[in-house]
Amino acid sequence: MRTFLTIAALAGIIGFLIFGQTQAGPGQWQSEWPRTNFKKHSVPFDDIMSGGVRKDQIPSIDKPEFVAVAAAKTFAPTEPVVGLTVNGKSRAYPLSVLIWHEIVNDVIAGVPVAVTFCPLCNAAVVFDRRVDGRTLDFGTTGKLRHSDLVMYDRQTESWWQQFTGQAIIGDMLGRELRFLPARLESFAKFKARAPDGDVLVPNDPKLRNYGRNPYGGYDSAPEPFLYRGEYPGVVAPLARVVAVGGRAWSVELLQIKQRIETKDGLILTWEKGQNSALDTSLIADGRDVGNVLVQRKTSDGKLIDALYRVDFAFAFHAFYPNAKIIVE
Repeated sequence: MRTFLTIAALAGIIGFLIFGQTQAGPGQWQSEWPRTNFKKHSVPFDDIMSGGVRKDQIPSIDKPEFVAVAAAKTFAPTEPVVGLTVNGKSRAYPLSVLIWHEIVNDVIAGVPVAVTFCPLCNAAVVFDRRVDGRTLDFGTTGKLRHSDLVMYDRQTESWWQQFTGQAIIGDMLGRELRFLPARLESFAKFKARAPDGDVLVPNDPKLRNYGRNPYGGYDSAPEPFLYRGEYPGVVAPLARVVAVGGRAWSVELLQIKQRIETKDGLILTWEKGQNSALDTSLIADGRDVGNVLVQRKTSDGKLIDALYRVDFAFAFHAFYPNAKIIVE
């Protein structure tokens, strides 16, 4: 299973998986996906590869359980969480849990959301699950495109690209999920800004080795797993970038400057104190990659959170091939 592989093991099966995908397509997928309309697709089937697991073998969390932030004693202050606030209600989704499940189907303050994390791209993204008046539930296909998680909705079994929120195969083709602002921040930072918030905890603490990183050493690997696209090499492929739409800044640059302001009102800041979830085998011991925050200054001078991600550079380039990564 993909979630239990070390980097050495990942490297060892890359050739096998690429060879096995040369004839991949609806003819091979239809038995597992009888409800998916493969006649509708916006991407070449050859772009889609097996991630080493089958449908739902990385199980989404569909009935999430939470504890009050003051009662969450098992998380280190520097552990990374996805911090989400909707209509005044705040919840933290620790990567130490998300890394094993990749999708949480939740409802917060009356809004159905999908909190997602693709470890191979370091992409933490939150969506509103409502599309065309219906609420969708998401699961994992076990497939990757540009090394990024391909999700599916259980209502139509259409396939969705996690990085872009777009339906790429099936009856929902062309629909787009609405992104919601969220922060990838340390548990300590979430706790300080949302002392009355809640924290996601495992439904069954024995189901997975929570707190451990099954991709040990991945973010210092020389190249990404199962990525076949070109990469211009402006920064290392697994270097982190701050992405806002089709723009990106090197996190290394932001770390040096600590604050960047753009002409259109964006304010990017960096502050130490957040572990990488993809470094050492124990997430709480991961190297400090810092806290990135992107806010926008409104016409009346207030700061509101912007939509942003902290991705690996290769993934940003794969989905925004004509965009420039700002390094100076």
